[in-house]
This record gives sequence, C-alpha cells and structure tokens, in this order.
Amino acid sequence: MSRIANNPITIPSGVEVNISGDIVTIKGSKGELTHNIHPLIKLEQSDDVIKTLVKNNSKFAKALSGTTRALIQNIITGVSEGFERKLEITGVGYRAAVSGKALNLTLGFSHPIAFNIPEGITIETPSQTEIVIKGNNKQQVGQVAANIRAFRPPEPYKGKGVRYSDERIVRKEAKKS
Repeated sequence: MSRIANNPITIPSGVEVNISGDIVTIKGSKGELTHNIHPLIKLEQSDDVIKTLVKNNSKFAKALSGTTRALIQNIITGVSEGFERKLEITGVGYRAAVSGKALNLTLGFSHPIAFNIPEGITIETPSQTEIVIKGNNKQQVGQVAANIRAFRPPEPYKGKGVRYSDERIVRKEAKKS
C-alpha cells in the first residue's frame, strides 16, 4: 500500500465530514466541497480520523489510495483554512487592479486584459504589482494563478512579466557585440 495512504487524516474541530456511498461531503467555515471516490477505494471514519483502505490488492488500487487520501486532506485544509497563491508583476507600466468580477491587467500589450474571476475564487491586489488569489479548492486556486501568469510569463533577460512570489527566475546574460 502507498505510504501516504497509511497515514490517517485527522479532522479539525469545526469541520463536518459526511461519507455516503461513493460521495464524501466536507463542510467547514470556508465552504462546502464534495468528492467522488473511486469504486476500488473505501473510506473508514472513526471519531475525528479518516482512513483510506483498498477493496482489492491491485497495484492501481494501492496507488489510487494515496491519491485519494491526499485529495481528501486538501479538501479538509481548504474548507478549514483555505488556500492562497501570490503573484508579483515586474515591468515598467505593468499593473493590476480588481474591479467588480474582473481583474484588469496592463502588461505592456496594446490593449488591457480583463480576466473574469471564477466562482469560489477571490482576488485581491494589495498594491499595483501584487495579486493574491484565495479560495477553498487547491486545484482551482493553482489553475487561476497559472492562467494569470500565462498572459505574460517572466522573461529571462530583464525578468519582466508575471511570476509566482516564490519563483526564482534564472537570468541570462545579454548578447555581447
């Protein structure tokens, strides 16, 4: 069995877990998320602990048990604490601002970019060069951050563009004459 799947998931106080058949519903202070469980995986709940078990000993089922455990753990963390991703904008005249349900980006193109904020995601701009993306679904927060970064990824010569706050850009030396 997967080493990750052997670890039990502890349920923090204020989080409610409901396992009914192949659907797990998890409620917390930040919202409610559901997850469909593969038929080869079984979840066992006792008090404030959830364990992932396999129904047969196939290699696929063992691998899937670790994945399922990690997804359930991420959902529990999301509904109790939430996830956030920070982006930084580098470049002369590059800026971001939130207006209503859209993020307006000026990234050196001939036109401004209006990015529609999806449901379940909140975007804040503490300054013109910082973007903070928050939500309870880890996959959705990461995908929105990647979509915003894709408008103008950082380039290696001057480092201009949109990058993650913890991302390190390997700079190249300019061409010499």
